[in-house]
Amino acid sequence: MATLSFNPTRIPHKPISKTASFSKHSEIPFPFSLKPSKNHVKPLHLQSNIITKLSVSTQEEEVETENEDLEEDDPTAETVYLDQETDPDSIVEWELDFCSRPILDVRGKKVWELVVCDDSLSLQFTKYFPNNVINSITLKDAIVSISEDLGVPLPERIRFFRSQMQTIITKACKEIGIKPIPSKRCISLLLWLEERYDTVYTRHPGFQKGAKPLLALDNPFPMELPDNLFGEKWAFVQLPYSAVREEIASLETSFFFGASLDLDLLGIEIDDKTMIPGLAVASSRDEPLADFPTSTSMSMKSCLTILWSFSASNSWMNGLEVCAIEADTSRACLILSVGIATRYVYATYKKTPVTTAEAEAWEAAKKACGGLHFLAIQNDLDSDDCVGFWLLLDLPPPPV
Repeated sequence: MATLSFNPTRIPHKPISKTASFSKHSEIPFPFSLKPSKNHVKPLHLQSNIITKLSVSTQEEEVETENEDLEEDDPTAETVYLDQETDPDSIVEWELDFCSRPILDVRGKKVWELVVCDDSLSLQFTKYFPNNVINSITLKDAIVSISEDLGVPLPERIRFFRSQMQTIITKACKEIGIKPIPSKRCISLLLWLEERYDTVYTRHPGFQKGAKPLLALDNPFPMELPDNLFGEKWAFVQLPYSAVREEIASLETSFFFGASLDLDLLGIEIDDKTMIPGLAVASSRDEPLADFPTSTSMSMKSCLTILWSFSASNSWMNGLEVCAIEADTSRACLILSVGIATRYVYATYKKTPVTTAEAEAWEAAKKACGGLHFLAIQNDLDSDDCVGFWLLLDLPPPPV
């Protein structure tokens, strides 16, 4: 069984500034196999050496170390951290959560917290707020203060995963020229929140055991997919983990579309020969997209036209924010999850003992890989190459 947690060599536990305690292989038979491309580039393994702030004298260094240890033991402290080896200008996208925590303040009211990071956790920021100042102005000012305190430019984009906070976050971002992106592809943030629940919130003097999240994640009933969204063919497929890494590496060097995950940071413990389940969709359509609506109620016609188009721009592709695919055996269909609260019946199949067993095997393989799976778009299911490749990850909702 695969495990999923932060890679400890990639996560700082002693930030430079004031800081809170940061804080089997299972081969499943499928009717098709997706052949890896012959022109792959080996994945890049980025290493991050975390540098802590050192004082000039030994005595000052000892005092600072003691203070850091005290701060890490204090769950009420806040985090203001930037990896000194990271170029601040390279951090163009943040992941953000602004929500209540299972913690009561001296008034007996729930404490709110702003948590911000980038996808590599080179930037980390947390700050508590009373519940009577929660609005877009407070959030906008906090975002600006992060930029000033850490000496980093305001990001080009901010991802967030709570639909209930969309109005506040969107307004705050737009007032300072940042593009808000509603997306559950906030993997680093979601895992960090899970870790903070165990190492920070539960140790806070105001922690309320058993308190349920105030803003639970939406899981709406899947909607019908427009006719022109369906691919011509689809199949359950699998790739060795090593080939998946090569596909992800080629995203940066080849002209095809998709989205990756930082597998090194996630620390997924999977053998290179382990078969990763995926879904291959074939379509011969290659007409360019003339226009793309930006409304959240946009027709999905444009979205999957992008998926199947060689000439559509990568920015439109990634704007779809594909986050997961689920095989629903009770309804004999595949469910595509995009954005933060949109689910579509992506494909259907005739329910038989054989097809149900295949769908169950696919879901079992996904579970054995820690939720890791992929979506591959091809011109033909027999092709060696992909037009698009999305690495996806099923994650349970955060405990807060």
